[in-house]
Amino acid sequence: MKTNKKFKSYIIHGLLILGSLIMIGPFIWMLLTSFKTFTEATHVPIIIFPKNWTFASYIKAWNLLPFAAFYKNTFLMMLFRVIFSVFTSAAAGYAFARIKFPGRNALFMIILIQMMVPGQIFIIPQFLLVQKLGLLNTVSALVFPGIVSAFGTFLLRQFYMGIPVELEEAAILDGCNRGQIFIKIMLPLTKSGMIALGIFTSLFAWKDLMWPLIVNMSLDKMPLASGLASLQGQYITDFPQLMAGSVMAIWPMLLIFIIFQKQFIAGIATSGSKT
Repeated sequence: MKTNKKFKSYIIHGLLILGSLIMIGPFIWMLLTSFKTFTEATHVPIIIFPKNWTFASYIKAWNLLPFAAFYKNTFLMMLFRVIFSVFTSAAAGYAFARIKFPGRNALFMIILIQMMVPGQIFIIPQFLLVQKLGLLNTVSALVFPGIVSAFGTFLLRQFYMGIPVELEEAAILDGCNRGQIFIKIMLPLTKSGMIALGIFTSLFAWKDLMWPLIVNMSLDKMPLASGLASLQGQYITDFPQLMAGSVMAIWPMLLIFIIFQKQFIAGIATSGSKT
């Protein structure tokens, strides 16, 4: 029995190690390519390790693109999308979970339908709204699609539904109104759900590519993902320079993950549960 358990453990660990190598492989290749010359990056057969490690691609990418503006725009987009989506989702999720009002089920069905259809369907109406508001080619336009979140409303509604009703009844007997119950009782109890939503929202904002390219024309108004797209040439691409720009784009999120990895893991682990 012990031999079988050890054998199964070895197989499981071997598969996990293989999966992790497959997942981390592209990142290692990106890092190695960023230190290569263009000739080494396009050489056949493939050269894995650069012969002469050079930072020239990093210097070229930094001088070619306004990375300082990219970082600022990306962090502002992430910050405001997280704030707005968490607040509106928490309020809407509590209303759908606890407050009985006419048309509640029909409105919640509309939210579920919105989650089922491709997000590209909403690009035209969102663009027209941004245009009418005069927000084209601004940082505010980057935040617009993240003000509300159908996924966040559904996620936090599940958390609220898992909280015992007796807590609200006790608060009402103590003289609390709906606002006090929501702020003082419900929000602290759904902290893990809000953390999970904040994580997902920040990740989606960090890698958002299409929307910034649609609403913004100036390069200094772009976030990192959209700004890096300008390094892709029409006929030829400087791959070391592109990989160097990609490394400069991912290091802040990697650093944030290293610092807050416990919160990331806890938030994602609890995102599928009700409490």
